[in-house]
Parts: sequence; structure tokens; C-alpha cells
Amino acid sequence: MEKELNAKQLIELEERYGAHNYHPLPVVLQRGEGVHVWDVNDKQYFDFLSAYSAVNQGHCHPRIVEAMTAQTRLLTLTSRAFHNDKLGRYEEYATRYFGYDKLLPMNTGAEAVETALKLCRKWAYEKKGIESGKAKIVTCEGNFHGRTISIVSFSIDPDAFDGYGPYTPGFVTIPYNNVEALKALLESDPDIAGFLVEPIQGEAGVFVPDEGYLKACYDLCKQHNVLFIADEVQTGIARTGRLLACDYEGVHPDILILGKALSGGAYPVSAVLSDDAIMEVIRPGQHGSTFGGNPIAACVAIVALDVVKDEHLAENAFRLGQIFRDAMNRLCEVSTVASYVRGRGLLNALVINNDKHKDLAWDICLRLAENGLLAKPTHTNIIRFAPPLVITEEQLRQCIDIIVKTVREFE
Repeated sequence: MEKELNAKQLIELEERYGAHNYHPLPVVLQRGEGVHVWDVNDKQYFDFLSAYSAVNQGHCHPRIVEAMTAQTRLLTLTSRAFHNDKLGRYEEYATRYFGYDKLLPMNTGAEAVETALKLCRKWAYEKKGIESGKAKIVTCEGNFHGRTISIVSFSIDPDAFDGYGPYTPGFVTIPYNNVEALKALLESDPDIAGFLVEPIQGEAGVFVPDEGYLKACYDLCKQHNVLFIADEVQTGIARTGRLLACDYEGVHPDILILGKALSGGAYPVSAVLSDDAIMEVIRPGQHGSTFGGNPIAACVAIVALDVVKDEHLAENAFRLGQIFRDAMNRLCEVSTVASYVRGRGLLNALVINNDKHKDLAWDICLRLAENGLLAKPTHTNIIRFAPPLVITEEQLRQCIDIIVKTVREFE
């Protein structure tokens, strides 16, 4: 039998045998259900990170787990060398769900972003008529789209890009939330093929752009025959109080990138959706993935999307998000530690005043864990709060009490 190890020993195993590419809180989780997780000592926590919004449907949702386990008993993988009896059903369901003609299945968010970049460039050469090798894609400062070489090539975060050059050319980075910067670029450069944007920049600290920003950028892209590419890997699937964050401004992206909660956190599933006029530039042998579109992923994704609709998770996120921000605003009015809150739906961030202590947000997260709530800081002084969307109002108010109590301990 496997030897039982305590939390300290399990952390030491990771430290010794694992690459040090993460800095997790010193909590070792063992199981989860709904909005809760338990560590190896059976201490219960509210999960307020949701695996970076992958677990929108709650931990180990029984319908998702059942669909996954049932399919594992039948067929797990064929590769795309053959058809399987689940992929077509998933593609039909998802394209109708989001309003597109075609879906290209992948596994991770970064893979889906890379797929969208390739699709955009291919379209630029075959449909827009840009000279081969000259297509450019516009990205935004403060972005986080993944960690591949091409993606970090347009990051401005030193932790993401330092030491990984030479970098992939063909990207132009402009300020986020700046319509005029995009306008000037599109008017001056005919080789722009696409504009890649997060409707809300999650990793940057839940940076919500001004109202009308997305629609203005979308309209500019239409005027200049440039593809509007929305990375909704984190903001999509009801997280922000709408099915997609772009829905707040009635924007239907030319290319939509999804991942994370597309599987409810049960399995790596991502997708790129677009219409025939764009997707048809990808032909057999030109792009693919051994695991992309496997039957487990197809089954899991259908049920995960069903749960979002059946349990009204977007509506719940919208309503509870307002309650959460109202409570945090009241805290910020009287706190010297909590400066302000921002977000949409149940994707929110509390900005911490760390002028006197640069690790204050980290220390608050450690104390939050002691008090039964898990969250993680980003960019030193920002704490992201993103619970599973199945959370109830009663549970949310318990969590608000924990957060308020914890912050006050640092006043």
C-alpha cells in the first residue's frame, strides 16, 4: 500500500522532484465538492480561485463526473486518424450553443490561442490578400494568453518572457482599453490581420475596460477587414455574469477562444470557434492534435455546457457578483488595507495597499487560508476572487464575512 504522507512531506516531494515554475500557497488539497475543497488534514475551505475559473460548475460536479467516467469505460482516444461517435455531436452542440459554423477542438487554453493565431494568419494570406510572411496580429499590454514561445513573444511581463528569446515576430502590442491606439494602427498598416483581446484581463488583476471599448474595437476591425479574436478562456462560460464577457456589448467575435470551464475542470478541453469563411482555410494535415476532440473531452464538454444552462450559472454569477462588490466597496470605504474592488459577475479583484509591506497580499491570502478561504494574489498587490458559480447567496455571505474579518486583522 502507498505510504501515507503528511502535508509537509508532500510539499517537500514537489520541491525536490518537480520544476519550480509555480509558487503555490502551502496547502495540500485532497478532494473537492461544489464550492468546497479539503486538504490532507481534512480541513475544509471555500475555493475562491476555481482553478483560475476552470471549475465554474463546482468541484466534481456529479453530472460531469458521470459523463466522463462512463465514457472512459467505452473509448478514451482514437486520435483524429479515425472518426469517433462523440465528436460530431459535441461540435454540433457547441457551435449552436455559441452561434458559429465550425469548432476546432484542442486541449488547453494556450493550444487554443495558438490555433487562433494560426487560423488568423492563414486567413490573412488566403482571404485578405496580405503578402506571405507579412501578416501582423495586434495584442494588448498586460495580456495573458498562455506561455508558449509565440504567446510570450507579445507579453510585457518579464517573468513570462525573460530568457526565452529569440521571439516570434508578427505581433504589435498596444495599450489595453485604448480605442484610439487601435484606430491609428489599423489606419496606418494594411498588413494587420487580427486583433487579439481579453474582454477582461484576468491575470493582470481583473482589469475591466471602459464601457464601449470592445464594441468600438470590434467596429474598427470590421471597417478594416481585421479579425476580432476574443480570448474568453477565463472570462467565458458564465464567469462574468453573461455566457461570454463579450455579450455585455453585443460583440460576436470573428474567432472565439474557449477553455478551462468548457470541461468544468474535469478534463483538458479547449476550442476555437469561427464561421465557415474563416475556418475553411484550415485543411487536412495543416493543423491538429492527437488528443483534441477525443471522445471523453466531447462528452464532458457537452455536459459541462448543459450544467451552465440548466443551473442558470450566468444569472447566479451576475446577481451574486453585485452583492460581493457592494460588500467589498463598503469594506474599502473604511479600510486602510483594501483600496478598491473591480470585476464583473464572479470574477473580481481586491486591490491591496501594500505601500508599507510589499508581501501584504500574500500574507492576507495565507491568513484567508487559515480562516477557511483559498485565494491567490497576482501582480503583488491584487487578490483575485473567483468562486465556483454554483455558490449560493448564503455561502457567498459567509465568505464575505471571512474576507472582511481577515482584512481587518491587518489594519
